[in-house]
Amino acid sequence: MDTILVIDVGNTNIVLGIYEGQTLRHHWRIATVQERTVDEYGILLKQLFQDRDFVPHHLQGVVLSSVVPPLMTTLEETCQTYFGLSPLVVGAGLDTGLVIDYDNPQEVGADRIVNAVAGVAMYGPPLIIVDFGTATTFCVIDEKGHYKGGVIAPGIQISTNALFQRASKLPRIDLVRPSSVVGHNTVASMQSGVIFGFVGQVDGIVERIQAEVPLPFQVIATGGLSRLMRGESHTIQHFEPNLTLEGLRILWQQNRPEQVPAGGLGFVDS
Repeated sequence: MDTILVIDVGNTNIVLGIYEGQTLRHHWRIATVQERTVDEYGILLKQLFQDRDFVPHHLQGVVLSSVVPPLMTTLEETCQTYFGLSPLVVGAGLDTGLVIDYDNPQEVGADRIVNAVAGVAMYGPPLIIVDFGTATTFCVIDEKGHYKGGVIAPGIQISTNALFQRASKLPRIDLVRPSSVVGHNTVASMQSGVIFGFVGQVDGIVERIQAEVPLPFQVIATGGLSRLMRGESHTIQHFEPNLTLEGLRILWQQNRPEQVPAGGLGFVDS
């Protein structure tokens, strides 16, 4: 049973997880900071592991996907320096099992590929995967499991920040569901516009995809802000907040080196 570290680098957050076999033992979300050094990331990861009683030398592999190219070298060096492991990087040449039917397959973000791998493995095609991250992305996988393309829209947090920054009288708000659509104060009105506005965007785009590509799609929501849409959208059927981490685990299994260091259970039993 392999013990692996999976790392997904997004524009806003880095999400990490420790898998023992097929079990996600723990996961973390930290801010994406390009200015951090190898040592800073190394010490931060070791502190996170220590808090969960994880012994880093039991790691047998690392899988890394990133949409922030400047951080790739830093995190690769972090894994090599602090854990003695060279990460398996999601990119060209990696066996994903996907046929990417895109004008330029190199343009498809690593996170979208990883999500598609996990979605197909968990639910089978055809699928629409909605990822609520820095951008809100919609990925379409047809009945053959081929990645057909999708939609990229501004994310919830980006839009909310822009509203606050560009409208001088509007305050910064917490992203929570208001008690009604009609707001009776500025904060509630803004929350309604953000939450229900994005629900309408998601449902409208999914319905347009289904009209254009008439397949019996299952619709999966993932990403850090997907919790806001849970229960509000009438098109989203499944909620998988750790879909990307699961995809990284699957890619490790598909591309696992023939020899990995011997290791044992990384967590200390209480």
